[in-house]
Amino acid sequence: MTKADLIEEVSRVVEMTRKDSEVIVEAIFDSVVRSLRTGDKIEIRGFGSFRTRQRQARVGRNPKTGTRVEVPSKRIPYFKPSKELKDLVNRGTADGAPSA
Repeated sequence: MTKADLIEEVSRVVEMTRKDSEVIVEAIFDSVVRSLRTGDKIEIRGFGSFRTRQRQARVGRNPKTGTRVEVPSKRIPYFKPSKELKDLVNRGTADGAPSA
């Protein structure tokens, strides 16, 4: 599902214009990004939580030349799904294959 698909789905379910749905979806995404940039944790019950993790600086290699490259430390976004979401995704799959 793409962002455009999500906007269409919100528009259809809530019965509002595509433009209004786009504003809502953009506002949600902007809020998530703003919170993560300030180091806050976002928890959506029944869905999961977003937070950032710190990656340490390391020495990498340029795959083309093989030379050593210093990779600086950085924060990365991390999503942890809730138990409810995991159960919903795996419901009805006895052998681990997705159900039709």
